[in-house]
Amino acid sequence: MLTSFEVIQAANISRATLNNYISLGLLPRPLVKNPEPGAATSARQIGYFPEEVLARLDRISQLKKEGYAMADIAKQLEMDGFPVIGTTHAHETSTSHAPYTEPSAPSATAGIKNVPQTVTAAKSNVLRLTIDHIPYPAYMVNYNFEITWFNEEARTELLGSFEHLPADIKERNALTYLLKGRLGREGANREELLQFYLLLGKGRFSRNDLMNILTGKADATPKQREESLAELRPNGTLVQLPLNLRLENDGVAHYNVYASYYREGILFIHLPIHAESESLLGLLERRDEVIRNLLKKHLPVLTDVAVLVADLQSSVRICTELPPEEYFELINQIWATMEPIFRKYYGTHGKHVGDGMVYYFFPQPDCNYIFNALMCAQEMKATMRRISKEWQLRKNWMNELYLNTGLNEGHEWLGIFHIETKVEFTVLGDTINHAARLSDFARGGAIWATKNLLGKLPAKERQRVKFGIRRRDADGREVFVGAFYSRITELAYLNDTARNEKLNDIAALPVTEIMEIES
Repeated sequence: MLTSFEVIQAANISRATLNNYISLGLLPRPLVKNPEPGAATSARQIGYFPEEVLARLDRISQLKKEGYAMADIAKQLEMDGFPVIGTTHAHETSTSHAPYTEPSAPSATAGIKNVPQTVTAAKSNVLRLTIDHIPYPAYMVNYNFEITWFNEEARTELLGSFEHLPADIKERNALTYLLKGRLGREGANREELLQFYLLLGKGRFSRNDLMNILTGKADATPKQREESLAELRPNGTLVQLPLNLRLENDGVAHYNVYASYYREGILFIHLPIHAESESLLGLLERRDEVIRNLLKKHLPVLTDVAVLVADLQSSVRICTELPPEEYFELINQIWATMEPIFRKYYGTHGKHVGDGMVYYFFPQPDCNYIFNALMCAQEMKATMRRISKEWQLRKNWMNELYLNTGLNEGHEWLGIFHIETKVEFTVLGDTINHAARLSDFARGGAIWATKNLLGKLPAKERQRVKFGIRRRDADGREVFVGAFYSRITELAYLNDTARNEKLNDIAALPVTEIMEIES
């Protein structure tokens, strides 16, 4: 038997993912019993799984990489000899449908409650609540605590009854608005709100660290902190926090605050303690619907952003040479393999035509977004070499597969393009245009970046980046000039080919090639 921790470690998944698989019947519910003698845990009870769950998890991971939806994975597992498990496992005596949560020892932050996301909203007598009709204060922040959405109740009751939010995202600090709001001016409430945000950090942030982040006085938290705020609560987590704020008439407003964590940020809903929560929990269960609707309401903002554009070199020729099904398989493999890398470095998928990639990197509370973009590009390059070798062996060809990458940084407008079922982030301005042109200019899987991007790095991080320009000496030999930039016009004969003609609009742009980054 394996403990849940051993399963998580062996399969490299989060506890939220484990719980989700159990609730979907893809994994058996664990046998809950006292820890075995010598177990290094303070929990009174632990969930144990049969060892065969690792084979199930391996097959689930493989099916996800092949593009199967969760509903189809269940069918495929049954075909592969892994029957889907009912909501009640043989080891259980309960018929509860709630996802399994590991029992734990009492915590110092006992005010936070993990909320099981059960199917309460399916009951016919429960009102189907929507984002547009939440009757309680609700707002969403990114992982720098900057407001990205709010409803009217939040504006008037909590955030200060302002007319418009500033266009610049850095001026939308949530705590600043809460402290300026009707309830935040009270001295006791200011302390309560600060403690509220400290609870969100699970004790990993000191009071001074958090104040610096929340008030915009620090670009990053201390480097010894290994997890970002986005990782403190995994995507999919829903927690409940108590919040008690004094009113002007000496009364007290008691809230149960629900914090729902998404990749794009945290949604807060302040539910009065006397209000029923069933319809609200029903709404929060419909995660895809909630985040899609929230993103559609995402107002255009001015923000610092690093842009990565990557294109498959000679994609037209490769498309011509491969059978259609194999070309699509190749492109899907590239996308599926690169997606975890983008997630690792907090990349946000952007709009792009064709088989190329556009990702945006925004400021984070504990790491440099520009360095994230550079590290992401380097890891993509190494990954693409492995994919290329795999296809060379498979097809017995000599073709090398390259992703040519352009990187740039700027302060631009971020907005949303959306239709009913799809939402895409889009950045307007020269930052993305120049990154795309650099991707066109690059060859052989090279990574090219603007001088502007590297110039925004702190000196210590810039010293970890090996960059420069390749030149030819008097004898025609190629020489690498380190820590050097050059204009595009000095690197390409712009009138020689149709490819280079479209580089005319960045001819004077100083750029450099990224060779290596120390991890």
